[in-house]
Amino acid sequence: MFVVFGLLLLIPLAIGLQIVRVQILDGSRLRALWSAQALDVIPIPAQRGIILDSKGRELVGNTVTYTVAVDPHIPGVTREDLQLFTRELAAVSNRSASHYQQRIRSAAPTSRYIVLERNISEEAADQLRETGIRAVILEEQYRRRYNYESLASHVIGYVNHELNGMAGIESSYNEYLRGVDGQRQVRRDRSGRIRGYVGAPRRQPKQGHTVISTIDSQIQAIAEEELRKGVVRGMARRGSIILMDPRTGEIKALANYPSFDPNSPASSPSEDRRNTVISDIIEPGSTFKLITAVAALENGAVELDELFDTGDGRRLISGQLMRDHDPMGTVSFRQAIQKSSNIATSKVAERIPSESFYQYVRNFGFGSHTYVDLPGEEAGLLRKPYQWSAVTKPWMSIGYEVQVTIIQLAQAFAAFANGGVITRPYIVDRVLDEQGQTVHRNRPENVRRAIKPATIEQLGPVFESVVTDSGTASYARVEGFRIAGKTGTAQKYIDGRYQTQYLASFAGYFPAEDPQYVCLVLIDEPRLSYYGGFIAGPVFRNVALRLIGLDDGLQIIPDEEQVRGQWAIVPDLRGMHRDEANAVLSDYNIRHRYSGNGMYITAQQPAPGEQLMRSDLLQLSLSESISIDSSRISEHHASVPDVRGMSMRKASTWLRKSGFEVQMVGSGTVYTQFPEAGGQYRKGEVVTVRGRARDLPSILSQKGI
Repeated sequence: MFVVFGLLLLIPLAIGLQIVRVQILDGSRLRALWSAQALDVIPIPAQRGIILDSKGRELVGNTVTYTVAVDPHIPGVTREDLQLFTRELAAVSNRSASHYQQRIRSAAPTSRYIVLERNISEEAADQLRETGIRAVILEEQYRRRYNYESLASHVIGYVNHELNGMAGIESSYNEYLRGVDGQRQVRRDRSGRIRGYVGAPRRQPKQGHTVISTIDSQIQAIAEEELRKGVVRGMARRGSIILMDPRTGEIKALANYPSFDPNSPASSPSEDRRNTVISDIIEPGSTFKLITAVAALENGAVELDELFDTGDGRRLISGQLMRDHDPMGTVSFRQAIQKSSNIATSKVAERIPSESFYQYVRNFGFGSHTYVDLPGEEAGLLRKPYQWSAVTKPWMSIGYEVQVTIIQLAQAFAAFANGGVITRPYIVDRVLDEQGQTVHRNRPENVRRAIKPATIEQLGPVFESVVTDSGTASYARVEGFRIAGKTGTAQKYIDGRYQTQYLASFAGYFPAEDPQYVCLVLIDEPRLSYYGGFIAGPVFRNVALRLIGLDDGLQIIPDEEQVRGQWAIVPDLRGMHRDEANAVLSDYNIRHRYSGNGMYITAQQPAPGEQLMRSDLLQLSLSESISIDSSRISEHHASVPDVRGMSMRKASTWLRKSGFEVQMVGSGTVYTQFPEAGGQYRKGEVVTVRGRARDLPSILSQKGI
């Protein structure tokens, strides 16, 4: 019993000694251990930087939301304070105060972090702060907001749930945009769950930088709208467009259709989220003839006026049949580019040494990255000459057996428009920190010279002629505005063979005399037609027309003959019968109005020989009798009538009526005459008139169609 009793006395003694050790001897060490285990820090996400367009419009921003929690065990906080707070919270949410009070009551008695609401707006959070209740915990969080939804989505990209960039500028400039996270101290309970608490120390995050892109949102919207219309019109699978400044390499617009909304990228298929302008490789077709033409001229392989016999539009090359879209017979090399003759182009290419031709293709940037500041760019595929077959060079000359990206092709045309110098394309102008200081800037970068200036002087007018009635890109033409470019049609190579599916494209620049924009349009698998001029040309034309209205630096200069056609030289009608005057004015296409009674014209305003806008009215005075000043009547002279705009036959009849002989040059409609209308000329002398056939747009324009 004494032994057992002695052992029992040792138990409280051991407990006492342990208390002394824990509280006094090892107290500080154990408290530090508890603090390390119970306290932790979690990151405070930095606010991601915004993305602006070149004019300062906010393309991408952030939405701030808050999580609302309470710590009911804060000293000094009463039950009435919590009830007041729940009523304030109910006023800014769609729940009742009793709902929040029930959540507080049902929480664990020791809980010091009770979440009441998530995704409260910033305005609501400010209102809750005004209550001044210390038990309230407000935690901010950020969501990415794409202000214009799908606009420029393939340029901007999108982020994942952790706010890390996954595509576009969001990805390539992620290091600048994401900022540096802060830290906040929290407590962990025995189960390891994180609990916030009032007054927890924190280190504020460093916010992300502002990225200013080269995209102009107005031009981007125009490009996207016209591309969508072009894809729908052509009944196509998809399409792409890019606009660049050839002088600097700045990308003004880049779009693919169909597109996606970066606010909810997962709702669109992955194919629609892919930026095909830089990530898909294609065989370009006839747009590649730009490179062939440059290489041929600079190697002295051809003269622009040299003639080539294309026969019936078919040519067998080492067992492979090459065709022209139409039989052309004998054409010059100039016409071969204008009308896009595959056969003539391939014959010229065979004269160029393989190594030289390969080097020209490389100099234009094909087979390597453009190093545009967007993720996912492909380099294309360009085989070396020792890998070529007997048919590689003639087929490559017309855009086959070489695979390129759309942006590489646009870069090549930009070099032609930029005096022969390749510039690196870029999508971001500069990056600014929180103080507005520039931390990164992209400057125009000349890569190399790809074309001699003399070559551009020779070929520039040739590629302008493509955008005429005689060329393959008449649907890309804008009257009074100089455009140069090249159409392209290419069969798609799928599963080891060429299919009956096509890529229709047009690449060009404007204005041709001082290029400010390069635009490339590609329509994938159109079903309406597969010709690039007919399918992609109208998209290019509509974009150019709308940019003319948007950019003060672009102006339509009416054709001189067109301007002259808007004016008329007033004929001398005094003394004529009303019916005769009607016939004359109908020929002159002059609107008129009569005043007075009678059948003879006694006066007119404006006077004979003066100019009158065809939209204005010629005022004619009528009388029953005529009394004309004899000083204006000459037996040997007559006023030369204005016959411009008349048919050659009608002009001849009218001039002979006036007493003149007629010399006709050309046929169709009179566009110029000598002597000019209105002058006094001796009867019997020769008046020369020159005529030409009017094109369809001019006829429709005159008829108001």
